Amino acid sequence: MKKRKTGQVKKMNDNKDITILAIESSCDETAAAVVRNGREVLSNVISSQIDIHTLFGGVVPEIASRKHIEKVNQVIEQALKDADTTLDDIDAVAVTYGPGLVGALLVGVAEAKAIAFAKNKPLVGVHHIEGHVCANFIEHKDLEPPFLCLIVSGGHTHLVVMEDYGKFRILGRTRDDAAGEAFDKVARAIGLGYPGGPKIDRCAREGNPDAIVFPHAKVEGSPYDFSFSGLKSAVLNYINQARMRGEEVNHADLAASFQKTVVDILTDHAIRAAKEFGYDRIVLAGGVASNTALRAGLAAACEKEGLKFCYPSPIYCTDNAAMIGAAGYYEYKNGVRSGWDLNAVPNLKLGER
Repeated sequence: MKKRKTGQVKKMNDNKDITILAIESSCDETAAAVVRNGREVLSNVISSQIDIHTLFGGVVPEIASRKHIEKVNQVIEQALKDADTTLDDIDAVAVTYGPGLVGALLVGVAEAKAIAFAKNKPLVGVHHIEGHVCANFIEHKDLEPPFLCLIVSGGHTHLVVMEDYGKFRILGRTRDDAAGEAFDKVARAIGLGYPGGPKIDRCAREGNPDAIVFPHAKVEGSPYDFSFSGLKSAVLNYINQARMRGEEVNHADLAASFQKTVVDILTDHAIRAAKEFGYDRIVLAGGVASNTALRAGLAAACEKEGLKFCYPSPIYCTDNAAMIGAAGYYEYKNGVRSGWDLNAVPNLKLGER
């Protein structure tokens, strides 16, 4: 099998530096960043709401929207200050307009439109998940399309080919729960609380990943699609049956075994796709890309198969505006301009414009 070689970053049409002010407010982080040429982060400010939503066991949309309104101007001002720049110096304003919580998205979109209008700057709407993929450009300067990417987040699990900047081909996606959603539900079931992903990750380090065997679901006729609802149900059934027998559940073993199953499924799909379609590199993206077991599992599998492996630092895995600035830069260079009618699209699909 002939593998595609990794090349150098594509040369743009001109040598002028492009500075993007980026805004992200799709869920429970209010974020702003200043990014130059899609790969150089001049500032990256994030105001998290985790402590607030932990009290409710998950994100409360109305509270999230209200906190975004309180924080959005503050994070933008701090991002500009950290970057030692002003609104007059930026070339465009990029903002997440979907997918996400509609009220939360509207705060960022309205702010970006106001700034772009007041300063007569181009407005660029950015797809949140494309932003997660583009987070890899920040730290991997040699990375350029085409490449295979595994996207794993609270709301999405996709296996895609990024064929060019802003152009995606979907090989597989979840048919039900996203991997991150399964992490949250299992964490809640064993009493770990919110946010589930990091807490499962920490708990699993104390457990035996081979203690419990859980099923690996396969989607008939769609080898690269995912299904995690059956795995989630298997975990809940295991807990209920143990309680009915009066047995104590070892939470660390349960977390480790569940996490190993998810990692094995994700890794198997990605490695098979890389080999079938001839890609020499697997790129990881999304909030769950910060999971230590997933990183280690994919790294080991890639090393065994002679594949390169890329993933962002944890700060660029969580929702942040630097990734939106990276994606927004390539949209800007591709001539994408959003009108004043740009609106929040909570169910925006990957690749949609």
